[in-house]
Amino acid sequence: MNEVVGRDDLLLLTLDTLRHDVAVELAAAGRIPHLARHLPGGAWERRHAPGSFTYASHQAMFAGFLPTPAAPGPHPRLFAARFAGSETTAGRTYVFDTPDLVSGLAAAGYRTVCVGGVGFFNKQGALGDVLPGMFQESHWEPEFGVASPTSFEAQVEAAERIVGSLPEEQRLFLFLNASALHQPNWFHLPGATRTAGDTRSTHAAALEYIDRHIGRLFAAMSSRRRCFAIVCSDHGTTYGDDGYTGHRLAHEAVWTVPYAHFFLEPSA
Repeated sequence: MNEVVGRDDLLLLTLDTLRHDVAVELAAAGRIPHLARHLPGGAWERRHAPGSFTYASHQAMFAGFLPTPAAPGPHPRLFAARFAGSETTAGRTYVFDTPDLVSGLAAAGYRTVCVGGVGFFNKQGALGDVLPGMFQESHWEPEFGVASPTSFEAQVEAAERIVGSLPEEQRLFLFLNASALHQPNWFHLPGATRTAGDTRSTHAAALEYIDRHIGRLFAAMSSRRRCFAIVCSDHGTTYGDDGYTGHRLAHEAVWTVPYAHFFLEPSA
């Protein structure tokens, strides 16, 4: 990462609430072709989330604690704050001297931009300002939120405008929190109804919806130079699993998340 930071643009895309099992099934079945073509080996990596809900997980990720490989470690991290005794900071880790990765990248000359999605990014109250407030520039509109059936399209359009407005030489760190998978998501599955509510199937349909538009985001982020992309879930969610519904709870479906990182080449 010491070679990547300062040379490439950076994208952190969190597919909020995406379950690992659903992501794996759709990739294997060819239902998310635009995402799958970028996944190493065409498959998601199984990892453990750093938190069981959006706020906690993103606070950890912005501190450099991305989802951890689901196998015995220690696992060297991509990014880490300088911290004496850290067992996951290695020679290839990008170490920053600020409290969080966002300000660390700003100190390295990056323009840091947040395109929010779920309520913790809506800037409509003190709590909704905390995470976006870490960035030099942040965007949120109702069209980006969980109640919008076209949320990801609107977010991608915002990302395209952001990239297009930057001077060629300006490095960019873009964070985008995709809200489409979060409840409510029933409207992404043809024939589903509000009364029937959200299900594992409507969750899968929301991921297919994201896949239909993600190529535009990747094209925008690689339009100026190579981009290092991290795509992952911040936590999963339950749909009646063992009697549980939702997240912010300790269940395998919540703690296990899909993860991938890869380069987007300018010709992609």
